[in-house]
Amino acid sequence: MATWQLSSPILGLVVTVIMFAIFYYIGWTSSRKTANVADLYAAGYTIGPVVNGLGMGATWASLATFLGVSALILQLQVPFVYLWIQWGISIPLLTLLYGTSLRRMQAYTPATFIRARFGKEATVIAASWMVLIMIMYALGQMIGIAQVFEMLFGLSYNMGLIIGGLATIGFITLGGMLGASYNAAFQMVVMILTMVVPMAAIMKAMGSSGWWFPPLAYGDMVPAMKEVLPTFFDMQHPFKWYFALIPAFTLGPIGLPHLAMRVFTASSLKSARAAVVWFAIFLGLLFCGTYTVGFAGNYYVATTGTQITEPDKIVLILNVIYNPAWVAALVMGGALAAGLSTVSGNLLAIGALVSQDILGVFAPNLNEKSRMRIGYVALGVGGLVALVLAFNPPKFLVTSILWAFGLCASTITPTMLLGVWWKQANRLAGIVSSIIAGITYIVISPHVMPHIVVGSGVTASLGMAGGMVTVPLAFFLFIVLSWIFNSIPGLERFKPTEEDKKLVDRIHGWGDYQEYRYNGNTGVALAALASLCVFIWGLMPW
Repeated sequence: MATWQLSSPILGLVVTVIMFAIFYYIGWTSSRKTANVADLYAAGYTIGPVVNGLGMGATWASLATFLGVSALILQLQVPFVYLWIQWGISIPLLTLLYGTSLRRMQAYTPATFIRARFGKEATVIAASWMVLIMIMYALGQMIGIAQVFEMLFGLSYNMGLIIGGLATIGFITLGGMLGASYNAAFQMVVMILTMVVPMAAIMKAMGSSGWWFPPLAYGDMVPAMKEVLPTFFDMQHPFKWYFALIPAFTLGPIGLPHLAMRVFTASSLKSARAAVVWFAIFLGLLFCGTYTVGFAGNYYVATTGTQITEPDKIVLILNVIYNPAWVAALVMGGALAAGLSTVSGNLLAIGALVSQDILGVFAPNLNEKSRMRIGYVALGVGGLVALVLAFNPPKFLVTSILWAFGLCASTITPTMLLGVWWKQANRLAGIVSSIIAGITYIVISPHVMPHIVVGSGVTASLGMAGGMVTVPLAFFLFIVLSWIFNSIPGLERFKPTEEDKKLVDRIHGWGDYQEYRYNGNTGVALAALASLCVFIWGLMPW
């Protein structure tokens, strides 16, 4: 049985104190520059492309990059690459499909657009879904943070959760989005260095000649891997398995508010687009290191016969075995940085959704000072809720995060995409489709009602099977119900108004209004037909 304990907790203490000192310093200096709501939630729209690219990568990556993902690589082997590629293209797609459009209206969250486009009722529904999704997402990070503190100091899980969770909530609440942006940039640098450099040393110890650059590290070891683990490179799943990645894992992150908020902080539209390029570069470097972990972990298990009882800690196990203790401590610090960067975005999204979007409906005349105060409270309370839930966490670290992807794809993404690209999208249709698809996704998942599940095995547990049903269902219902509700007398208040249609033109950068733009039915009809076909296919046994 492989162990992952550090030989000296002092090393972990030094790494943690230094990192948190930096986080709190950045948060404190940023708090002095946070004077209004735009500063708190959008960093005053001042973040440049390199910092934003780093921040996007850090917010996207999450602690699962160091912990839960390694368990998936050990289980899925090479097919995992296709799963993570679907996640990786979410930020570019988000920016392309609606991020820069919403940046033009200086939105704080996607719900800001939903209120302007679909009205108050839709805002409450969408913002409520988003808050739930952000708490689920933050839950996974809190679990991981507690585990890292457990590994660094030998603390009990609950004690690690209390200390790590409260320390995390403190610096995030202090710094707002400006602090979160620069902290995330720093955290992404830490993640890349602590993932890539130690893995190069490990691959050198394993005999790789390309160890100096992790993307090449295992190239000359492919024959050895095929000899000890012939299945590693097999495409062992049917086509449906790979297709099912698209609804949940490509379309899901597109609707995540904490990712969208990173685009909104950009200093300009040009800066937002440039940040995506930097995001791809930085995330690619981190990916290379993580894939190397998967290869090395499988190779280690196959060649030594070691039983890994905690597969989500394989990156830490490898470093404890092959590298000096201080290197292993730095890697655990990188894992901690990954969790902190993502939970920062989660809590900021919760704060903005509560204080700006939900309260904007029920208390529209609330002054800015009060909104900021409530926002800070919502930040802290959201973190405390995730912390409390983490005392009895899911058994598998990444489950709640992956499940959140499918739920977001079913409830938020259709509303955003159709709202931005189709003027005939009906308000009531958006509400009905979101509620039906969201509730259905929860019911057929394996985590709430285990006896009512679509799909089986890893496809169900990762949320892929449910997404194959509810995501196309949401798009189909939204489109068809929009046609129906737009034609029924008495439902005029739910029809898109001329102002709604002007908003669509405006966020796309048009200086004038033309009725024909984004108003056709051919494209959405094809989308509805395709959604219906995927929905039926998803219901079939697999």
